[in-house]
Amino acid sequence: MSELWFYHLERASVDEALPELLGRLLERGGRALVVSPDEERLKSLDSHLWTFRDDAFLPHGLDTEPGAARQPVLLSATVRNVNGASMLFALDGTELDPQELKDWERVVVMFEAADEAGVARARALWAASKSAQIPVSYWRQSPQGRWEKKA
Repeated sequence: MSELWFYHLERASVDEALPELLGRLLERGGRALVVSPDEERLKSLDSHLWTFRDDAFLPHGLDTEPGAARQPVLLSATVRNVNGASMLFALDGTELDPQELKDWERVVVMFEAADEAGVARARALWAASKSAQIPVSYWRQSPQGRWEKKA
């Protein structure tokens, strides 16, 4: 059964937090699918993951490009595991059905505190997941910037 992790972004934006989390996953040999229904967000992330630091980049691609199945990090508008990812990162209110998450080791739902609709969607998904007896946890950044499990 998948674990569902909620990352509440109060101090960082998705663009700041996501590369760090993806980098850790790749270091452990994992693969990721990053999903957003916002095509502009995907284009922005595609560029950002190459340039987010002067001394590093994250190998990735868009699912609309050739070779998508080979990408360690795949950016997509749909929840389709083309690249054999173990983790799904859901951004921008990606629609998730708790009953359809069993194929992932972990699903990370990222939402920014300033996005009231995103916070409401995350709360609804939390409640539905708890009702379906899916293991859930809630993560927040400490004042030092480290992620801490709060629930």
